[in-house]
Amino acid sequence: MDFVSDRLFDGRPFRILTVVDCHTREALSLTPRANLRAFQVTEALDALAQLRGRPKSLRVDNGPEFAGRMLDQWAYLNGVEIDFSRPGKPTDNAYIESFNGRHGRNV
Repeated sequence: MDFVSDRLFDGRPFRILTVVDCHTREALSLTPRANLRAFQVTEALDALAQLRGRPKSLRVDNGPEFAGRMLDQWAYLNGVEIDFSRPGKPTDNAYIESFNGRHGRNV
């Protein structure tokens, strides 16, 4: 999981939560919001889990939406391991960084 950030024509910012299966390389969820909060991340994961089942692990960066209690609690209650990338090391989550680089500029 990661985010793509950009601005609308009038300057308002928006973000897209991207969830990609690193094994199949399938984009599982693209969730756009003007302001993404931790509870919206867990809502997106709940919706995805109902469709596809729960993942064994999530690979995320150290953003506040991922490093807070809400995602930690969701992961614990759902038996999902959170794999945090090292700060400043985008290569730890290389596939999603590449995905966002290729597709994020077309948003």
